Amino acid sequence: MDLYQPDVVNVNGEEFRVYLTHEEIQQRIKQLGLIISKDYKGKRPIFIGVLNGAYIFLADLMRYVTVPCEVDFLKLSSYGDEKVSSGQVQDLKEIDANVKERHVILVEDIIDTGLSMKYLVDKLKKKNPASLAVITMLHKSEATSHDVQIDYTGFKIPNLFVLGYGLDYAQEGRNLAQIYIPSDKNK
Repeated sequence: MDLYQPDVVNVNGEEFRVYLTHEEIQQRIKQLGLIISKDYKGKRPIFIGVLNGAYIFLADLMRYVTVPCEVDFLKLSSYGDEKVSSGQVQDLKEIDANVKERHVILVEDIIDTGLSMKYLVDKLKKKNPASLAVITMLHKSEATSHDVQIDYTGFKIPNLFVLGYGLDYAQEGRNLAQIYIPSDKNK
């Protein structure tokens, strides 16, 4: 199967270049899956993916987790079609599972300001899980202004707009198999 991984891509009139290759992403996800499997040995965690962005990361991560587990999804909105957060978090889909006394792992594609993740963690803690961990594919630590405990991080990245591997720009680009940043030509 050929994956969609051009060196340069044009999305919504802007040019983007490769920042993380498919191979780099898969290698790191495999490492994360092995670490989580070790950390949750003898437990049955439930992975809760944050839609839409985290679905690809979660699907790949699950293939490397070797302990019995479940999956569910929720959906928030804080970006709309923009490149920066609106500063407002809106629930669009709730989880179906009962997480009381369960080992919950929240799966996010990217944490930048931390607003959405702080909102989710606070909300899920009220449901009395046995434990609650956060994993993110990407973390923009320079942009994080909300206090969020991140237990597993794929990659720490600079405060740049990123696209691909589930991340979108006005709903485009999620199907790219690599992660891209704006090209120097956009300046």
